[in-house]
Amino acid sequence: MLMPTEDRKQIFMYLFKEGVMVAKKDQFAPRHPQVPVKNIFVMKAMQSLTSRGYVRTQFNWDHYYYFLTQEGVEYLRGFLHIPETVVPSTFKRPTKTMDARRGGDDRGGEYRKRPMGDRDDYRRRDGDWGRDWSAKKEGAGADYNPEFRGAGRGARRE
Repeated sequence: MLMPTEDRKQIFMYLFKEGVMVAKKDQFAPRHPQVPVKNIFVMKAMQSLTSRGYVRTQFNWDHYYYFLTQEGVEYLRGFLHIPETVVPSTFKRPTKTMDARRGGDDRGGEYRKRPMGDRDDYRRRDGDWGRDWSAKKEGAGADYNPEFRGAGRGARRE
């Protein structure tokens, strides 16, 4: 599709910066939410990159999700004249922050030393709720004698 070169550059710059792009399947939308161009221009530019293998497309709930591939990064670097040191944000490793799972809060991981009481509390049998669990016998009594009388679906009819 014919589109202005500036619009194509804006689409490609956004795609290279983020590494992903979302476009609603609406050809008549006046503008794309992230890039100040027509939505049809975004859809057709991404369709062109998909056919060349530079972008992977996923369609879900009336939205196109476009993911930049490694070949697409190389192509956009050449098209936009971007140096090798710049990479899309989806290709960057996340910076290491204090992780709550490793005790990264102010308590210094001390909360993990306490026993976890959520499941163990209701499984205890040592007199919870004022009952004496040791007095109760588990299982069926000695006088329990189950017997089969032949009733039900497989019973013979006479």
